[in-house]
Amino acid sequence: MKKRKSIPKFANEDDERAFWATADSVDYIDWGKASRMKLPKLKPTLKTISLRLPVAMIEDLKVLANQRDVPYHSLLKVFLAERIRQERA
Repeated sequence: MKKRKSIPKFANEDDERAFWATADSVDYIDWGKASRMKLPKLKPTLKTISLRLPVAMIEDLKVLANQRDVPYHSLLKVFLAERIRQERA
């Protein structure tokens, strides 16, 4: 059994990020004992972008969103997520 190193105490998140950017976590954590966790209250970090789309495309998206009774921005995110998932598969 490999002896693990102690994880140091960090003054702030920047120090912790810098540490983990160069450290090998295998030296500190027994990943064989790890288990998957669900974090239902964790909200993803969002970033606002500007996207130019043809007016007709936006109108079509609004019609589809209205049929589903959802905001068109939300429907656009769903469409993008589905396509990204397909491309990654």
